Amino acid sequence: MERNGEEAMADSLWVGGAIGAIKAVAFFCDIVTYPFYLILQRPWEKKRLSERTKAVSVSKESKSITYRSVLPPHNIHLTLLREEINTMDLLVRYLAKRYHTRRCLGTRQIIAEEDEKQKDGRLFKKYVLGDYHWKSYTQVDQESTGFGCGLRILGQEPRSSIVLFAETREEWMVAAHGCFKQNIPIVTIYSTLGDEAIAHGINETEVTMLITSHDLLPKFKKILSMCPKVNTIIYMRDQLKHTDTNGFKEGVKIVSFDEVIKMGEESASKVVAVPPTQDDTAIIMYTSGSTGVPKGVILTHRNMMATLRAFSDCVDINEEDVFLGFLPLAHVLEQAVESACLLYGVPIGYSTPLTMIDSSSKIKHGTKGDASVLCPTVMTSVPLILDRIYKGINDKVSKKGGFSKALFEFACQYKNKWVRRGFNTPLINRLVFKPIRSILGGRIKYVLCGGAPLSPETHELIKNCLCATVLQGYALTETTSCATVMDMCDRSLGRVGNPTTVTDIRLVDWDEGNYRVTDKPYPRGEIIIGGDNISPGYYKMPDKTREDFFEEDGKRWFKTGDIGECHPDGVFKIIDRKKDLVKLQLGEYVSLGKVESQLKTCPLVENICVYGDPTKHYTVALVVPNHPHLVNLGNTLGLTGATFEDLCSNPNVEKAVLRELGEHAKKCKLEKFEVPAAVKLCTEVWSPDMGLVTAAFKLKRKDIQERYQHEINRMYAS
Repeated sequence: MERNGEEAMADSLWVGGAIGAIKAVAFFCDIVTYPFYLILQRPWEKKRLSERTKAVSVSKESKSITYRSVLPPHNIHLTLLREEINTMDLLVRYLAKRYHTRRCLGTRQIIAEEDEKQKDGRLFKKYVLGDYHWKSYTQVDQESTGFGCGLRILGQEPRSSIVLFAETREEWMVAAHGCFKQNIPIVTIYSTLGDEAIAHGINETEVTMLITSHDLLPKFKKILSMCPKVNTIIYMRDQLKHTDTNGFKEGVKIVSFDEVIKMGEESASKVVAVPPTQDDTAIIMYTSGSTGVPKGVILTHRNMMATLRAFSDCVDINEEDVFLGFLPLAHVLEQAVESACLLYGVPIGYSTPLTMIDSSSKIKHGTKGDASVLCPTVMTSVPLILDRIYKGINDKVSKKGGFSKALFEFACQYKNKWVRRGFNTPLINRLVFKPIRSILGGRIKYVLCGGAPLSPETHELIKNCLCATVLQGYALTETTSCATVMDMCDRSLGRVGNPTTVTDIRLVDWDEGNYRVTDKPYPRGEIIIGGDNISPGYYKMPDKTREDFFEEDGKRWFKTGDIGECHPDGVFKIIDRKKDLVKLQLGEYVSLGKVESQLKTCPLVENICVYGDPTKHYTVALVVPNHPHLVNLGNTLGLTGATFEDLCSNPNVEKAVLRELGEHAKKCKLEKFEVPAAVKLCTEVWSPDMGLVTAAFKLKRKDIQERYQHEINRMYAS
């Protein structure tokens, strides 16, 4: 035991000495190179651009303030207005005319599927993959035209909805634009929703035809019994497997995607095109349903084009960039960002989590994942994915331990110091962060993040390790994924950006939560969003539409329920949510979502739901632990060999997890009353199938509370 202690001390001294030497060398290099970097990188200019005013108040009343962007629109934005490109149909025609034969949509070829023997002797199925095959802008325009005509030949009428229920892939975009060309609204439903939620969307919109994929087609053997009006299913083929179309409800016609295109191309002369107007419905997009049954949000062509104009002003991209598409196109964020990329002539290469990186589960050992082949420069993400990357990086560094861990921590601290001063760190980027950056192909410039709050810690680490600009935005499906986006030059963390060039953002007093526009140092209140991007409302829900939407001075507005504050440079920060706010017994207000987003960055936490009882003076937490970290914790407590279930039910483990959360909460600067005073470790991984999280992995608080009410009562009783 003493020998081990001596060895550990010797290692610690060696590591400390080595890092000390590196710091000394770095300090010397800083002194020598500072004048050159000062001239070349012009940090004062970066700081000026980061801190410049991006929005100002245009209306101020006693209980509200309205803000508007002062940033100028880009040329593409002005071109869309000048050319009167105001529908998605006109957009595709314009793009085909402008970019002709340039690469547009790409899919990686699957050559074969082979068995690969693992170290433990088991056989796993792996793909043998080829290169990306690309379709040009002209081909995409022609195929979408053919598909739209094919739908009409099959009996689909303009202004009658069709369900698009498929994974993210190039056929999804072709199908969507084919529908837009014939003024056929598409109904998008998350592929991760349960059968009843899917049937609800199909029946509520009264569709007779739906589009799906080879992998999702079998679901409809069961779902069709709940959907009496559906008479036609169109499926997208698999690259390797034959699609079995037997065993479906009698009378339902099943047609392949390629057949519909061929049908439309051969009979195009028989179809009279019915192009949409600005105010025709483009999409009925079903939300993930965090507060109950998914709501259908109506999005018009006017809404879609307003968002595209705004997004075209947000990033500096061109035809040399490449976009990696993998998030669900059933979510308006991915759809809008992909369309904005196409506006700039940026090709989109599609991927899946199974094949994205070299270590993905379907990639054969020694071969390259999609990102390594595609080498993208732009991608979208959600905080859930970035949090997992954050934890993965930290776990890998911790396992290496010793010198590697100390070097990584020094590199992060060093880079943070200089980035805050307006400098870049090319040498550290190349020596330390290049291997991490190469995981996504080595060329990533922009990561566009939305869908939920991104913690400052995750934001900073991802930005450092990928050597990329991480742009956080804030919006909702009801605002067509458009409200605020970080300016490219904004180097701050924890904020969601300034109003886009097509939106007004209003803060309104929320007296119950003590948030007012007269608050110091920053005005605070409920966020209300106005502009051409605001949805007409919810499908077949007039009462809910009247509750959440309103018209004022010829502009449509949406009440978000989110609480924000506006900083002097016109940039917003989301600080609370009405539905997440709990007032405890002693009068303190706790924002459950804020606490969860901070504690989720704790290595022990895979997922967490914080609960507050207004009659108690503290909160409690339901925690889904990270399996490897919980096992390690168990080992330190002398519980080596215990099962995951036994660890979760062990009171000593619960206490140790609570201590870890308390320490992590201090680092995150949470108030004492915000930190849960008791925890329950849950053995189940919360998934959409369980009904505890939405398809977008947002917590369904009411369902979680009902499922774990006994444990919540126990925590408060103890």
